[in-house]
Amino acid sequence: MPYWRLFYHIAWCTKGRLPLIQDSISASLHEQIAANVARLGAIVHAIGGIEEHIHLAVSIPPSIALSEFIRQLKGSSSHFVNHELAPSVVFAWQSGYGVISLDSKQLDRVVQYVKSQREHHALRTTIPVLERLSEEEEVGKTKLSSGTNR
Repeated sequence: MPYWRLFYHIAWCTKGRLPLIQDSISASLHEQIAANVARLGAIVHAIGGIEEHIHLAVSIPPSIALSEFIRQLKGSSSHFVNHELAPSVVFAWQSGYGVISLDSKQLDRVVQYVKSQREHHALRTTIPVLERLSEEEEVGKTKLSSGTNR
């Protein structure tokens, strides 16, 4: 079995940034995503977000491509919301995402950031580079990975 220590901060938002992740579905959605992270052989360190976007701090094994990992999480979670949590709502994610690789020394700080999303947004103490949700949302000249996913 290979040894790996790969840490990522991943964020993506609802299609059109609609406030679709209401309190009534948030916990179940996060649980479903965590279950799929584990099913894919990865480790979830934290899940958080607000009504229109989600953040994950995860460790993903090198055996799965990052874009495929995110595609599967987005696809299964939108299906879960549309068919089990809120069938009366048309739920979809945007096509892109933002991802940053982390050093193990940064993990605790990012985990706390992800878990405190509501507070950071309410107090306007967000960290811009960690709020990047797609390639179109540039911070300076730095670009993060973007993919075409569901």
